[in-house]
Amino acid sequence: MTTAQIALPKKLIPLFDGDADVRASWGGRGSGKTRSFAKMIAVRGYMFGMSGVTGILLCARQFMNSLSDSSLEECKRAIEDEAWLAAYYEIGDNYIKSRDGRIAFVFAGLDRNIASIKSKGRILVCWVDEAEPVTEEAWTTLIPTLREEGEGWNAELWVTWNPKRKSAPVERRFRASNDPRYKGVELNWRDNPKFPAKLERDRQRDKEERPEQYDHIWEGGYVTALEGAYYAKHLQKAKEEGRIGFFPADPLMTIRLIADIGGTGAKADNFVFWAMQFIGREIRVVNHHEAQGQPIDYHLAWCRQQGYEPSRAQIWLPHDGETQDTVYDVSYESALRKAGYKVTVVPNQGKGAAMARIERTRIVFPQIRFNEVTTEAGRLALGWYHEKRDLDRGIGLGPDHDWSSHSSDAFGLGCLVWEEPKVMKPLEYGKLPIV
Repeated sequence: MTTAQIALPKKLIPLFDGDADVRASWGGRGSGKTRSFAKMIAVRGYMFGMSGVTGILLCARQFMNSLSDSSLEECKRAIEDEAWLAAYYEIGDNYIKSRDGRIAFVFAGLDRNIASIKSKGRILVCWVDEAEPVTEEAWTTLIPTLREEGEGWNAELWVTWNPKRKSAPVERRFRASNDPRYKGVELNWRDNPKFPAKLERDRQRDKEERPEQYDHIWEGGYVTALEGAYYAKHLQKAKEEGRIGFFPADPLMTIRLIADIGGTGAKADNFVFWAMQFIGREIRVVNHHEAQGQPIDYHLAWCRQQGYEPSRAQIWLPHDGETQDTVYDVSYESALRKAGYKVTVVPNQGKGAAMARIERTRIVFPQIRFNEVTTEAGRLALGWYHEKRDLDRGIGLGPDHDWSSHSSDAFGLGCLVWEEPKVMKPLEYGKLPIV
């Protein structure tokens, strides 16, 4: 029997060893995972063909308008790197197939061709590359099509992606799975023994010039900041300085619940609470709550669950806190006062209020500490909050009102209401009052 040695990053070797239903790898740029999976799917096709098994190797992505958007070129280069694979496969401009006629590569986009995958034939392996944007509907349709099995083998799903959102379906399905037949490993640039010198220069450049995006691009972290985001550099600096960590609430200090109000309609804006404490010059951010379309009782229940009773907590509302809810015909201010809370409604700052909150937040950011675990969702919103741009004219149009703006508005309000602590000046010697 002839054997061949295949060069893979060390961390991928156990991933491809033994039986599995799913083999998954995620991480940042330059890890070598895409080329490695391209090579291994060709190897697996070779093994099937040499065993007399006939079928297809499906290479899919969520978006594929043409073959130029597919994994075709990666697979070609991976095959050409190994003389024995190149001898087994016939490579054309638009196809790859085995010379014995048993194995064929098929390339498909899940956004358009998902329904037709059932008719692709006998799928031996399906590799979904760039899987971060793949929808839950696509996974639900695709996975049941992988039902082929034979003596000592079954159809497998392989998945590779660069993480972006913790909430993405690919994260919940595969990285978080405890299924013993799901194998997964994180792979980053340092795990690639052939990491190119050119990419190393790019990595160092990003680390120096784009520190707020470095973790996502190179270390497989989730996106916490868009380019041009208002607070991206401030969050990165807070992380570097250790101001994102274990900073629980001081039990002797007031909890200040800073709100951005939403509503109870189906299309209502999100309701947000940031729980803050002002401890001298420090703004300690201890918790975050956000929900959409829920009545005020839902948010009050969260306060009670966290121990933020009226005896310990006070609430700050934006100017529209006095406005009545369109469904329940009661204002947030009156409902919260009725629940026993001391409520302060911050007056409308008028035109330019959003930018005033942003500038105030930037000024006080060096004084802010975040309790890491309980504020993660809120910090993701702060990192995303960015300016809307007119690309044709190259001008800014103010904050973009998207999913991140509710938490960001409330956070800015909290920074706005913080006041410099008053320091008592000592009396001068010789001027003490005489009693």
